[in-house]
Formats: sequence, structure tokens, C-alpha cells
Amino acid sequence: MRFDVITLFPELFAPFLVQGVTRRAFESGQVDVQFWPLRDYAEGNYRRVDDRPFGGGPGMVMLAEPLERALAAVQAARGAPAPLIHFSPTGRRIDQALLREMATGPGAVLLCGRYEGIDQRFLDRHVDQELSLGDFVLSGGELPALALLDGIARLQEGVLSDARSHQQDSFEEGLLDCPHYSRPELLDSAEGPLPVPPVLLSGHHADIARWRRERSLELTARRRPELIAAARAAGRLSKADERFLAQLPPLDPTSI
Repeated sequence: MRFDVITLFPELFAPFLVQGVTRRAFESGQVDVQFWPLRDYAEGNYRRVDDRPFGGGPGMVMLAEPLERALAAVQAARGAPAPLIHFSPTGRRIDQALLREMATGPGAVLLCGRYEGIDQRFLDRHVDQELSLGDFVLSGGELPALALLDGIARLQEGVLSDARSHQQDSFEEGLLDCPHYSRPELLDSAEGPLPVPPVLLSGHHADIARWRRERSLELTARRRPELIAAARAAGRLSKADERFLAQLPPLDPTSI
């Protein structure tokens, strides 16, 4: 798949593409990322890409014309249509379901806005989908674009050392992930030795699987109860799950 990124700051992406486990997806070309520096498509001595907003007000607005030229160059290079994604607080929240869907697709053109915003005429003409990291404001679309690329890259075959890793991630079954432990079996602390839960040392795979499932259910019920409701509505909870949830003490709102 291929992602074309229209951005004022392509250098923000460079370390990300060569570090960590997800670099395998980028180095192998499984996820091909091409950058289109917006100032390359601006005109005049100053390569201006923004101007003051009509009607007054704070901030600057990204100009439509450089964006039109950049997008035309992207479309010519790709040779085939691709959706244009704009990162905005008004967009759909990025979640694991979206990442799974996009991880098997052809890619997209990622538009990373800056300043006060982008000329709405460009957005109205070209944007196919708006995505958001959450209900907060960032300085630009580069961080959401990086998050999207990371989430998609790690779902590609062969990227993670163990193919089962992402299957156990939070949200893969609509629930939060369970806690994890490693060596030493007893961790020294000021309060005394902290042990690993004994079931994880038992070697009984069925017991371990059930313990992990129950911890996942408990954590989700306490931290994100709406996910339990959604999993129930989708038929993802077994009778054993429901019995376990029923015996949990009532949720204390102050603990969330």
C-alpha cells in the first residue's frame, strides 16, 4: 500500500520510518510512504502557503492554490485514485477498527494541515474523510498522520516478531488488554517483594487464558464501561464472561 503525505514538515517523519519494529514495514515497501513538501508547490519569492483569513480573526489560513498543485502532482504520480484524508478535530476518531480496515487497503493521501486551518474550498472539493486523534487540538496533522501510519504498519504481515502480538492488543476484541509481567518473579520494592500472579507461573494454559480474559474484562469494566456495553451488543461476551462481570463489585466513579 502507498501513503502520500502532503506536509510542511516532512522532516518530522524521517526518524519514525527508520526506528522501532514498524520500520520493517517501511523498509520492505509493504507500506510505501512518499512526501510532498507543500512549499515546493508555492509560488513567488517567499513560497507563501498561508495568508490572513477573510473576515478577520487570529491565525493564518493555508492557501488553496498550493494545495491544489500538490494534490495534482500526487494524483499524477499515483496513477490511480486514492482517498484524501484530512486530520481535523471534526473528524472520525481513529480507532482499531479503522486501522484494521485500512491495513488491507491501497493506502491514501494524507493532508497535514497547519496554522488556523485550510481554505474550506479545497476541503469541500477534495477531502474524502476527516480523522481525529481525539477531542483536543494539535499544532498540525503530522502527529495524527504518524499515529495512523504506525497503527497500520504494525498490522502488516511479518512486521511484529510474533504474529499473535497484535491479536492480543487492546481493542482487538473490543476490550482493553490484560496486564503483563516478566522477570524477576519477585520484584523488590519499599513495600516488600512484589510477586507475579501465581497462575502465570503455573503452566496451565487454559487457566492462564481465563485469567487474562478476566483481567481484560475487569479492567475494561472499570476504565471503559462503554466498551463492555458495545462488546455485549456485538455478541462478543460469553456466558462465562457475563458470570464474571456479574460478580464484580459495583463501579466506584472516583476510581475511573
